[in-house]
Amino acid sequence: MADSIAEVMSETVHTVAPETTLREAARIMRDEDVGDVVVTDSGRIRGVLTDRDIVVRCVADEGDPDRVTVGQVCSAEVVTVPRQSSLRDAVHAMRASSVRRLPVVDGPEVVGIVTMGDLARVVDEDSALADVSAAPPNR
Repeated sequence: MADSIAEVMSETVHTVAPETTLREAARIMRDEDVGDVVVTDSGRIRGVLTDRDIVVRCVADEGDPDRVTVGQVCSAEVVTVPRQSSLRDAVHAMRASSVRRLPVVDGPEVVGIVTMGDLARVVDEDSALADVSAAPPNR
């Protein structure tokens, strides 16, 4: 079993600038088959935007995804974990902050992302969440 976040995290992190429109961000999520993007400005994390943020904070309020920007609706209070973190540290951070995704950092740089599904697959590969997370996308 993996011990550190570096062994579990996805090293592919999709980033967007705060001025990116929600439509552009949604297309990245669709094309890359991810549910989130990390919002960065001059190399620093400014937030995390999820597909749910787009729906709840824009579409449900009749916002225009061609005009509303990522910076206007992303979750700005970002919880991160250092690359050297243990799986236990990541689980604790997710529980304490009620988040499902954690950007992984090396100093100020985003070097990966770990999700609740990633952790489920390594902590309890027989769990329902691990099964769902491992399933191919339904397009």
